[in-house]
Amino acid sequence: MATENVALAASAEGGTLSKPDTQQQPPQGAIVNDFSIQIATVNGSGSQSANSVLLRSIFRMGIPVSGKNLFPSNIAGLPTWYTIRASKDGYVARKKEIDILIAMNPETSKEDMLSLPVGAAAIYEESADLRQFRNDVACYPVPFDKLTAAVCPEAKLRKLVKNMIYVGVAAQLLKMSMTDVEAALRKQFAKKQKAADLNWAAVQAGYDYASTTFTKKDPFVLEAMDETKGKIIIDGNAAAALGCIFAGCTVVMWYPITPSSSLVENFIDYAKRYRVEADGKATFAIVQAEDELAAIGAVLGAGWAGARAMTSTSGPGISLMAEFAGLGYYAELPGVIFDVQRTGPSTGMPTRNQQGDLLSVAFLSHGDTKHVMLLPGSVKECYEMAQAAFDLAEQLQTPVFVMSDLDLGMNNWMSEPFTYPEKPLNRGKVLSAEDLTKLGGFARYKDVDGDGVGYRTLPGTDHPLAAYFTRGSGHNEKAQYTERPDDYFNNMERLSKKFETARSLVPRPEIIQTGKSKIGLIAFGSSDFATRESRDQLNKEFGLDTDYLRIRAFPFSREVHEFVASHDRVYVIEQNRDAQMLSLLKLDLAAEEIVKLRSIRHFNGLPIDARSVTDDLVTQEGI
Repeated sequence: MATENVALAASAEGGTLSKPDTQQQPPQGAIVNDFSIQIATVNGSGSQSANSVLLRSIFRMGIPVSGKNLFPSNIAGLPTWYTIRASKDGYVARKKEIDILIAMNPETSKEDMLSLPVGAAAIYEESADLRQFRNDVACYPVPFDKLTAAVCPEAKLRKLVKNMIYVGVAAQLLKMSMTDVEAALRKQFAKKQKAADLNWAAVQAGYDYASTTFTKKDPFVLEAMDETKGKIIIDGNAAAALGCIFAGCTVVMWYPITPSSSLVENFIDYAKRYRVEADGKATFAIVQAEDELAAIGAVLGAGWAGARAMTSTSGPGISLMAEFAGLGYYAELPGVIFDVQRTGPSTGMPTRNQQGDLLSVAFLSHGDTKHVMLLPGSVKECYEMAQAAFDLAEQLQTPVFVMSDLDLGMNNWMSEPFTYPEKPLNRGKVLSAEDLTKLGGFARYKDVDGDGVGYRTLPGTDHPLAAYFTRGSGHNEKAQYTERPDDYFNNMERLSKKFETARSLVPRPEIIQTGKSKIGLIAFGSSDFATRESRDQLNKEFGLDTDYLRIRAFPFSREVHEFVASHDRVYVIEQNRDAQMLSLLKLDLAAEEIVKLRSIRHFNGLPIDARSVTDDLVTQEGI
């Protein structure tokens, strides 16, 4: 199976795949609402609808669930995997082990089968005869083509309808509520009655075949719970786009790039729905630029002019934005940049996950440059931090980066409903014509309030003292060109003070401190889900209590320093090779605190899982 470095036990001599150790005993008794399903298909096969129906059916049964799509970055026809995790305990991180395999791709079916642990289950095309590879897995061979042909007379539609057969088979074997399955399916095809009826017939065909053919041989079942009531399912990119709408964003400049494109695409949909006047006039501007450099340049220009503007990109786009990011920092121009991170360097693996842009973004551009980064750890925070980013960008008069990632941005997550914003927008220190009349003028880059943030005017302000030059070159308090050493020194010191001011304005970390442990864990972003689950594993399996701090922004607030100071050892958990968050902490902490830091890194492109965190920490602790 291509979603984990499982024990495929390749032969040292010939490199052939062999069966895993079959001496282990399969699990005894029913395993209820606590397993993972993997659907192995090919890109472009139309399996997305079937997978969504399966996910939402479990959700409708009140069972906490999460779904992750692992798909290729190039042409149709290549392998893709979709994993669904059901967890009665509410765990939503990727589960390292696969319990149920639905093998629909002949090219990977053998490898997928061999990757399963002892006692797992496999649903597959009967002609594949996967039983020959494993005698310790519950096998359910299904004549998919035959069943599909019986319910779908049109041959051209059978490839799509075929996927719904496995929904029915899985529903029967897992004892799912068919009422919930049908409701999820009809919502999926809400505007296509004929398609809904045809696909429902396929689900029923799969269900009936499993009912009359199979004897249950695996322990995995689903039972209704009440843990999803009132919750929603949404991906992080859609949540962030909605946050931008509520933040008052009116200008979007972008260049498409995986995995960030759907953020802007969702914004476009929302804007067309909510940002068009009664006379049909749009109150927004969305432009696809020629590249990412042009996109951020236009965003900063719009921010300079008084609009709330943003762009969305990923690592390669961030690299191209360096020049304008430096201008935004030095000329002090507001703008919001969403970085939905993926694996690098270079093109890397565009559809795989990583938290690998932290260092490049924190210091993006040459010279002494520091940028504010927000680090959402859930889809709800994607929504909330999108709004906070625009306020911060205008309060601090600087580019603000929202650091999401592919796992958080493109996958479906359960969430509490979002809260309608009640606070007014914070536009920062903007002087009106009336203000200028009272003041008798202003110096654009003068620190009046001691926080490092100057006052600004917007283009078009009707006052003779409103104008100033916006310079990317050396300038003094009055925005006049200068190369005097003292002017440059004073300006850079003020910018440093502004960055210190940001410490008190960015979102505070989330802290779970028991007072019983000298071991602390630090994580951020989508690593939060695995870290929380790992804490439970450490406690239940090893009796090890840990404290936890989730970083939500850079620069770090005082709570981060205090957390490290109060522990003997602190493990920093992140999804990159070079321990980038650890590096940022080392630059910020006192020397005597740095020696406490340890690193737990996950960087194979797959979303981090709890077991990997637990195993690494236990090894380092020598338990």
